[in-house]
Amino acid sequence: MVDLHHHLLPSLDDGSPDLDTSIAMARMAADDGITHVVCTPHASSHWTFDPAVNTQRIAELRSALAAESIPLILGSGCDFHLSFDNIQDAHAHPTRYTINNKQYLLVELPDFAIARGMGETIYELQLAGMTPILTHPERNPTLQREPDMLANWLRNGLLVQVTTGSVLGNMGKEAERMAHQLLANRWVHFLATDAHNTTSRPPLMREAHDYVAKKYGAEYADLLCTTNPAAAFAGDPIPEQIPPLNLFDDTDDDTDLPWWKRLFRR
Repeated sequence: MVDLHHHLLPSLDDGSPDLDTSIAMARMAADDGITHVVCTPHASSHWTFDPAVNTQRIAELRSALAAESIPLILGSGCDFHLSFDNIQDAHAHPTRYTINNKQYLLVELPDFAIARGMGETIYELQLAGMTPILTHPERNPTLQREPDMLANWLRNGLLVQVTTGSVLGNMGKEAERMAHQLLANRWVHFLATDAHNTTSRPPLMREAHDYVAKKYGAEYADLLCTTNPAAAFAGDPIPEQIPPLNLFDDTDDDTDLPWWKRLFRR
């Protein structure tokens, strides 16, 4: 399995506080069946994002994992907060914040007061060559109240990542409810741990994968945990997806390609 959202690098944000914790998190992830992790420190007004520092920390962590014989492949990225300064800088440097400096970008919305023009912001990131992946919308209070906002973005090619803990009910009842609503509608493209530690926010995917496989089908679980995130890790197009439900009007012109084909045939 491939974990695209993981606060594994030590002493950069509210994730791992030190190298020993990072090693413990990596061991836990590998033991759970995770083979690849994208290290995603916050890029926000509160947490400084410095690619040079991140590269150094990844190199140090790779050496430590090799010494401990922990078979985990590390990639780079960030938890990109949609602030004005970040957006402007991403337009100027389209691969600065993306997964492995390719095209996929993990984006996080503010918890409250999402601007009505957010759809246009996402579209402009796409025009600049990035493919936004919205992190944990099921945990966002605004989207919990206004899921139609998310539906509109999905129709325009936004990808969605749900937290494994939300699937299992560990992030609160509202997050659990919305996570399963999104999964039932096949509106989710990635599951990821958003791990911060080994206790309250652990780097575990297997239980959520198996739960999704049992409830929504093994093919879908494998897409969310392996196939799609592996493509994003490599910077490749994700494959054709299971058609989403309750997203498009059945009366739409049949000559139009569905969104999941439009997006990945660009």
